[in-house]
Amino acid sequence: MIVKEEFLSRLRKIFDLNLYEVKVWTALLSRGTSTAGELSSISDVPRSRTYDILESLEKKGFIIMKLGKPIKFVALKPEEVIERVKKNLVTNAREKSKRLEKLKGDEVLRELSTLFSDGIKYVEPSDLSGALKGRQNIYNHLDMLVREAQNSITLVTTADGLNRKLEVLLPSFEKAKKRGVEIKIAAPINHSNIKIAKELSKIGQVRDLTGLIARFMIIDGEQIMFMLLNDNDVHPTYDIGIWINTEFFAQALDQLFKIAWDGFKPIK
Repeated sequence: MIVKEEFLSRLRKIFDLNLYEVKVWTALLSRGTSTAGELSSISDVPRSRTYDILESLEKKGFIIMKLGKPIKFVALKPEEVIERVKKNLVTNAREKSKRLEKLKGDEVLRELSTLFSDGIKYVEPSDLSGALKGRQNIYNHLDMLVREAQNSITLVTTADGLNRKLEVLLPSFEKAKKRGVEIKIAAPINHSNIKIAKELSKIGQVRDLTGLIARFMIIDGEQIMFMLLNDNDVHPTYDIGIWINTEFFAQALDQLFKIAWDGFKPIK
């Protein structure tokens, strides 16, 4: 059996399988039913590993084992595999979520928090900085900053970025507003995001900065998160953000923004 490497690579990413798993699975799909020995020869997977691989595929819902001698394995329809994998993902996600939720009042979390609080005492504020790669990682960090904000949040983003921010940050923005945090958002406003801008105006001040392209957030005049690239020119996977904990720089940038803020057009 010859299967192109590119196809195998796509299957690995889609179904989260290793190379041996995807080779054995496609080999079984091509036969319908087969023994471990036959699959080892067809897939070019070492015989010593084939049974482990088949057991793993069975647990993941890709195949079923047919009782008898010799033991044979049966391939499921790809459509059925997709449904089983989806259900397993949902089930596993729920179980992991429950375990993580239980940690909130667990001794493990208290010990971890103690380790962090003791360690952070020896870190200079200026050393609390880092680079984040990938838009999802960037948004996760922005969400954390918004959840920790006590006094003010200043967000400057692009037209498309405003649409994404609503979905990602709105729940945390709403909680920040209830805490009394002042929220200011500036972005180019057009027909594609005017509805989003009006939705965000319910939790903070939103103004139009058409003509300016920038992406950054300032939290409490102490922390800054800024993106190095234009989101229109970079794939989300390669987006880069820089986080800095520096009161001097954050306050300077915040003051410059406040000067420009009065020139931006409010959203009605």
